[in-house]
Amino acid sequence: MSDKVSELADLLKALHQSRDEELRSTFNRSLPFADAQFDRWERAKLLGFGDKTSIYDSSVVMGDVRVGANTWIGPYTMLDGSGGGLVIGDNCSISTGVHIYTHDTVLWAVSGGVQETRKAAVAIGSNTYIGAQAVIIAGVTIGSRCVIAANSMVNRDVPDGTIVGGTPPRVLGRVEGEGADARLVYGRKEPSQ
Repeated sequence: MSDKVSELADLLKALHQSRDEELRSTFNRSLPFADAQFDRWERAKLLGFGDKTSIYDSSVVMGDVRVGANTWIGPYTMLDGSGGGLVIGDNCSISTGVHIYTHDTVLWAVSGGVQETRKAAVAIGSNTYIGAQAVIIAGVTIGSRCVIAANSMVNRDVPDGTIVGGTPPRVLGRVEGEGADARLVYGRKEPSQ
């Protein structure tokens, strides 16, 4: 390694160590280099997302992605708006490792390239929580005030105020009440349309 490259590597290592110590003492967390160094709110602003929204540097954003205000997008997420657009509302929490796709190449692959790539928009309403490692496929609409359990694969629409989980998702309960009175009510009761 050349002296200049070695010097740069040492500077970057020192920068990361300093920032890591600051994050650990202030927030009791340690982040990968880029997520620690770059401002999540600034990146969201550069992407045209709503006021007070944040997105980690490790998140991938492709195509037409629109996000409302005060939404948290965790690390290692995939926001794919390349197949028809992705819209995420206000006050949402998109947990670590969530993948949201507006296209897939399944039929293209199994048909030997004969069939077209499937493309369809995805919409997620406001005040919705998407649990870690959930996958949302093209064409799905998730309503407002919903909860998607971790590790779920959502391949169908989810009505407002519904808690779902699993692959494929099944209704686990409802979100009831508003604001400080909001609560999660579990049971197999189907949502009213």
